[in-house]
Formats: sequence, structure tokens, C-alpha cells
Amino acid sequence: MRLYILKRLGIAVLLLLAMTFMTFLIMRATPGNFFDALKMNPQISPETVARYEHLYGLDKPLFIQYGHWLANILRGEFGYSFYYNVPVTHILVGRLGNTFILSLASFLLTWLVAIPLGVWAALRRNRLADRLLSFLSFAAFSTPGFFLAMLLLYAASQWGVLPLGGMRSPTYDDMTALAKILDVGAHLIIPTVVLSLASMASLQRLMRANLLSVLRKQYVTAARAKGLPENQVIYRHALRNAFNPMVTLLGYEFSGLLSGAALVEIVCSWPGLGTLMLTAVRAKDMYVVMASMLMGGVLLLLGNLLADILLLWVDPRIRYGSNA
Repeated sequence: MRLYILKRLGIAVLLLLAMTFMTFLIMRATPGNFFDALKMNPQISPETVARYEHLYGLDKPLFIQYGHWLANILRGEFGYSFYYNVPVTHILVGRLGNTFILSLASFLLTWLVAIPLGVWAALRRNRLADRLLSFLSFAAFSTPGFFLAMLLLYAASQWGVLPLGGMRSPTYDDMTALAKILDVGAHLIIPTVVLSLASMASLQRLMRANLLSVLRKQYVTAARAKGLPENQVIYRHALRNAFNPMVTLLGYEFSGLLSGAALVEIVCSWPGLGTLMLTAVRAKDMYVVMASMLMGGVLLLLGNLLADILLLWVDPRIRYGSNA
């Protein structure tokens, strides 16, 4: 197992190198850069712009620029933001925390609701409740997240029961500790629901299909023939095997902690990485884009490795080869 993890970590490093180089290549291949706007400003001399480009290494060949960025990453330096004029780490820390709060809330809501609903629907197959749940799931699938966010924001503006975007109220600094937590929680409701709904529908349908498939297995029939209670057959034998394929999805959900919330953050004015990435791409703030992509890639690869380890823990029948 230890050798398998080391091998996976080695492959992950190669994948990260390939992903970051492709991102770097695309950013440099697009026409223009951040300093083109400075070149159009008559108050800034061409010598000043050339000095800035030399300072950030933008006048060097592409491979040397990438090697310089990579060496800085190994030293723990993520570069300097051209747009915000501060080190990239100073921007990312606060925004990353806000995105993590939103994504974690969505992650917990999705899995805590979708799995029980999937089991509940599978045990009531083709009944009215199952058909109603299927209809709601397909409706959630077909509703774009940004459109649902706008609908909920409009409803909140009419009813006045929830904040209209943002993360904190104007009077946040004057609140008590408990009031601050409740205030952030109230601002979380709309983006969390929007972000969770499609994933919840997908996981619910998948859990339902997995459990129905397992319930048709011969060992389940044999367990029932032996006279085991139905609850024991379902929750002790069938549910565990039906949940195994869901574990793999945990890895992909883990990567969504950074990337999945971007569009919802922009619509709901949540001050996370989504709005930061949009601003960075539009301003061609290369080091901010590279740092964000690097974090997304690390989370994706760690999530896949975590999913493999969880799958091994959930299903002891799975063993990795000795040469893996």
C-alpha cells in the first residue's frame, strides 16, 4: 500500500507539471499581456514598461519563464500579482478560505441529503414518492445553476428573508460572535443551495441505481432465504456494496472545492476564488491564474488518491498488486 501511494504521488507530480505547463503555454499564447495596457498610457514611458517586463522575466524565452516560475514554487513563492500589485499568496489566502467555506457547506449538504434520498427512493421503487423524486431530480439537472441563483436572489428580494448576495452584512463588525456566525450562515444559504442542487440530484439517482442493482444480486437473495431481517439485509449487506462506487466520486467532489463554485460565486457576489479568477484572466494576471490552477490540480489529484484509499477501506476485497 505504501509503495502504491508513493507511485501515485510520483505520477501526480508529473501530471501537475504537465497541467501547469499547458496553462502557462495557453496564457502566454493568447495575444497581449498585462503590460500592454501600460504601453497605451502616455504617462508611462516605454523604458518603465521594459524595466517591469525585465523585472518579472517576461522578456525571456517561454521555457526560461516557466522554469523561473517553477523554481519559485519550490521555494514557496507563488509570484507577484500585476493587477493587485501584491504577492499572490496575500490574495489567495483570504479568497481560498471563503471558497472553502462555501464549498464545504455545499459538499456536506449534498452528501448528507443525496445518499439517504437515494436509499429511500430505491426502497420505494416505482411508487409515487419515487416518481416524484425522479421528476424533481431531472428538473434539478435541467436547471442551469446561474439561472437558479438569479431566481433565488429575485425571490429573496421580494420576500426580504435572506441577504441579497455578498458574505457579510454592512453592520458585521458591530455584531457579537454568535451574530457574526449567523450572519455568514444566512449569506451562505442561497449559494449553497444553488451549488448543491445539481450534484444532489445526480448522487441521489446514482445511489438509487446502485442499491437497486445490488438488491438483485444472488447473495442478497440468499440472505433473505436464510431468514435474515430485511433491515439487516439492506443496511448491513446491500448498502455497503452499493456505496462502494460512490466513494470514487468523493475524489472528484474534492476537486470541486475550488472549481465548482466559481460561477455561483460570481452571480451571488461571494468573495471567493471565482471572482478572483475571472478578474485575473481578464487582466491577464498570469501568476494569479497559475497559482489558482495549481491549487485546483493538487486538490484533484489528492482527491483521487483519497478516493482510492477510502475504497480500499470500505471494500476489503480490493487489494492493490504487490508491484503497484
